[in-house]
Amino acid sequence: MKRRIDAELLAWKSSSSRKPLVVHGARQVGKTYSVLAFAERAFDSVLYIDFSAQRDICALFDGDITPQALLPQLEVVGGMDVDPATTLLFFDEVQACPRALTSLKYFYERAPEYCVIAAGSLLGVALGRSEYSYPVGKVDTLTLYPLDFEEFLWASDEERLANLIEEAYSSNAPFGLHERALQLYRSYLLVGGLPEAVLAHVEGARLPAVRSIQQGITDAYLADMTKYASPLDSSKILNVWRSVPEQLAKENHKFQYATIASSARAFQYEAPINWLHAAGLVSFCYRVSEGRKPLKAFVEHDFFKLYLLDTGLLTALQGLEADDLAPASDKGSRFRGGVAENYVMQQLQANGTDPFYWGTASKAEVDFVVQLEGEGAVPVEVKSGGNVSARSLEAYRKAYEPPVVFRLSTKNFGLERGIKSIPLYAAYCIGRR
Repeated sequence: MKRRIDAELLAWKSSSSRKPLVVHGARQVGKTYSVLAFAERAFDSVLYIDFSAQRDICALFDGDITPQALLPQLEVVGGMDVDPATTLLFFDEVQACPRALTSLKYFYERAPEYCVIAAGSLLGVALGRSEYSYPVGKVDTLTLYPLDFEEFLWASDEERLANLIEEAYSSNAPFGLHERALQLYRSYLLVGGLPEAVLAHVEGARLPAVRSIQQGITDAYLADMTKYASPLDSSKILNVWRSVPEQLAKENHKFQYATIASSARAFQYEAPINWLHAAGLVSFCYRVSEGRKPLKAFVEHDFFKLYLLDTGLLTALQGLEADDLAPASDKGSRFRGGVAENYVMQQLQANGTDPFYWGTASKAEVDFVVQLEGEGAVPVEVKSGGNVSARSLEAYRKAYEPPVVFRLSTKNFGLERGIKSIPLYAAYCIGRR
């Protein structure tokens, strides 16, 4: 599959200031595949080590972890010479070998000519443990997310459509293929962006087969929660995970501890929520008290929304089917707003945008606010259908007078009275660098 990280990896390789690279991301988002595909395109050979499968190799890192000590031993293990000009050294599942991660510091300091990549599915969780020494300032980092809608179009052999959507976003002109794009968007809400599910879908699998794959991935996540946390913490982590679809089905999507359990309190669940975030399974969207830049100066950390890493998993956990998302159906109406928000959050995050939401004591609320270069703080209102009435958005405009407002819905592109109408399928264009 073509991924946006492909170009980022090539740029990393050719950078004159290249450092060892750490690729972050949740399990099953395609880190291993993307790095190995990059190695095949850009190198003559790759020395690949999976520390989860090859536990014995971790013993090589118990002693001297300088490149001069490690490389001869790694060449024996790999049965190959490591040429700095033509070989990629790839440490996978590096969270299983803490000192392999630490060794990246010495590759940077003593052998910067080598191309070294490390990846790990639970790296964020592992780094919270005392035995991990992260090489701060000595590595480059990339984060891989599930496929966004543009990448989904690429995988679906719709690259021309993706290009035309981006052109329509820039021009604000109505898009002639609007209904076709909306149909693919609704498919994406069900399939999501996890590579295995996307591959099954584009190869013709029906939704039950895709749902089976998603269930298997969910089961792997649940196994991680019990394997990599204490029994007490894992129980709370599971409770938070299971509450997120319910949180997003409420009229108010703000995270409420009482949705987990009537007696739940913030101090009991702060660590479990942070575990899920560190594992890449949920994302925070914090409230800001002011709709002006710098947004980070106005964050209220006690008020937040949680979104799942993948909208396909969300609709699977909510038991939604295609007819629940059909325009004329009322069956899934309770869930559509949260699903649309989760989708938009997923697109913004994959684009490197850091979204917040705006709210007031009078209950006015704008779904997202993003800080964009050259445009300041831009409010983003999300409507799952074509009804675009939004009193909160007008309250925001009156208070902060933003130069432009983004309104995402099933309506076509347009620009009127400072409101830029963006079809939901074009959310990936927001903040595009």
